[in-house]
Amino acid sequence: MGTPANTLLLFGVTGDLSRRMLLPSLFNLDADGLLPPELKIVGTARQPFGDDGLKQTARTALEPIVADRGLDAAILDRFCARLSYVAADASDPDSFGALGDAIRDRVGDGLAIFLSTAPSLFESTIAGLEKAGLTGPTVRLALEKPLGQDLESSREINDAVARVFPEDRTFRIDHYLGKETVQNLIALRFGNVLFEPLWNAQGIDHVQITVSETVGLEGRTSYFDGMGSLRDMVQNHMLQLLALVAMEAPTEFAANAVRDEKVKVLRSLRPVDAARETVIGQYVAGAVAGKPVPGYLDELGQPSETETFVAIKAHVDNWRWHGVPFYLRTGKRLPTRRSEIVIQFRGVPHSIFTGRSAALQPNRLVISIQPDENISMTMMAKQPGLDRGGIRLREVPLDIRMPNAFADVRKRIAYERLWIDLIEGLPTLFVRRDEVEAQWQWIDAIREGWAANSMSPKPYAAGTWGPAAAIALTERDGVSWND
Repeated sequence: MGTPANTLLLFGVTGDLSRRMLLPSLFNLDADGLLPPELKIVGTARQPFGDDGLKQTARTALEPIVADRGLDAAILDRFCARLSYVAADASDPDSFGALGDAIRDRVGDGLAIFLSTAPSLFESTIAGLEKAGLTGPTVRLALEKPLGQDLESSREINDAVARVFPEDRTFRIDHYLGKETVQNLIALRFGNVLFEPLWNAQGIDHVQITVSETVGLEGRTSYFDGMGSLRDMVQNHMLQLLALVAMEAPTEFAANAVRDEKVKVLRSLRPVDAARETVIGQYVAGAVAGKPVPGYLDELGQPSETETFVAIKAHVDNWRWHGVPFYLRTGKRLPTRRSEIVIQFRGVPHSIFTGRSAALQPNRLVISIQPDENISMTMMAKQPGLDRGGIRLREVPLDIRMPNAFADVRKRIAYERLWIDLIEGLPTLFVRRDEVEAQWQWIDAIREGWAANSMSPKPYAAGTWGPAAAIALTERDGVSWND
């Protein structure tokens, strides 16, 4: 744990992410009394915005939250009093002089810097920070994804960062790790004795991880078409979820202990047979939630071979998970917005219930991450009532709905957890360099397999669950997606 920060420096403060997520997260923390009283928030971007411009932008973004939470307007005034703005061009290290003058005297008391900018600007931004005297042992740096487009570009970015900021002061963000249910996965596994004896190949038949979106490009045209679903979703969010499901128990809930175990999983991922174990698709015109939507190429306005859907059958080659498939699936313009993990347990070895009883269904644990946070376990139970044919069984869910179990706790934006940890210097829920590189190494091999097999995305109608081949990917193993 480093020196708690008394200053936050937010690059890209005028951007969409800042208005939708970063400023609201900081405001919510302030409203809950979780920010240090002396904390100052300095925003920066290229344009000459000024303190008043930033404060007005913040008010516009935050007033709906004040109304929804029924907060006193004085809380918003207090938050805005923390804000100031200094212009700097992230592409020009010589433009950081005013930024240095404004913050330099506070660096010794702890400075946290958040780069919500394009990765192509990281190197010049770091050079500007160094020139302005805004680096040193009390300064830590947070980086938003994407960290490269492949292993080579990722290493270039990380090398540029490491030249000034050592690993213990570099905080790579995957906002999924800030989600309550993702952290609850750690609590579920390692805070209860119930599942551990079954959390292995003897007890689990397979695992499914789905991250589905109903939206299309939504203003991310150039970024997404240059990345595709594999690199946009699987490389970071989904592999982090897989690692948390599959990792061994760390010795303690501490940064290196947790991340050491995740790295072991990522390095144990078996190379994928791209032709047999992956499916890629691209949506065409269809309907989502009853509304007609255009196809990907119509939205893009040009030809493209970028995948908007990917399904993968993965394996973790170690003793715990030998023979257990992990099915990963993500895509755009799917029927529902959903992020979930399904742990499918094996069936009972022998059923004592015969005759008119319902067929026994194996237990299934469903961890829903979004849009609703929920943990559900399906069990076999006796159907109430009397029957001459004997006991009738029925599959029933046991739900732990987070809003019900913790009705007095507000549902938080994932960035709130990450802001707190960044301010305090707690890196456990941030991604270490060797994790990023292990993820890219596996992803690069899949893309090489696509190229070697001349694979192109298969069309699927918007509003469906991807190409038919994605269903066949699991059905040939006797498994159905949890739709």
